[in-house]
Amino acid sequence: MTEPSDIPPTPQVPQQPQPPIVAGPDGSASMGATNPVHDGSAGFSPHPPTNQAGGAVASGLAVKRRNPFAVWIGLPLITLGIYYFVWYYKIHKEMAEFDRRRQIPVVGPMLVLLLLGWTVIGPLISYHNAGARIRNAQRAAGLPETCSPLLCWLLAFVFSTNLLYMQFELNKVADRYPGAAPHSPVPLFV
Repeated sequence: MTEPSDIPPTPQVPQQPQPPIVAGPDGSASMGATNPVHDGSAGFSPHPPTNQAGGAVASGLAVKRRNPFAVWIGLPLITLGIYYFVWYYKIHKEMAEFDRRRQIPVVGPMLVLLLLGWTVIGPLISYHNAGARIRNAQRAAGLPETCSPLLCWLLAFVFSTNLLYMQFELNKVADRYPGAAPHSPVPLFV
């Protein structure tokens, strides 16, 4: 049996000072400027840090501006519905390239529509998530967040006008950078 004097004392590790908790403009609390970006769970700010001078904090590739009516009814009719899946894949790919700081699936949402469309709930969840991604792209572009994920799936029941709505909202991000060609570098402000 060992005696207490035989055990070496454990070294004391100095405590790092915690950053102050700062209230954001929306009333949420965040932990100083060193706070990592997170999805909004406790202790993390849902908004990435911004440059105090109002300049760009990151860069991404511009999204393509599309005619919402062509996306909604024209091209899907001409291609017998195939363009719908191509468009859904392309907008997710463009949003992933636009803000690389976020993990945005590219093929998964399109496969949900293609393979789980018969379940009804699968596409509705995918539309909701796509609306949230469009809203995040609007935030990253420094625009007001006008895209409603709720409308993105509710409008699916009204002649699939959710496609029209989502493309109108995504065009706001494209219009934020006038003169920028699709897939050209653009600054992100938030």
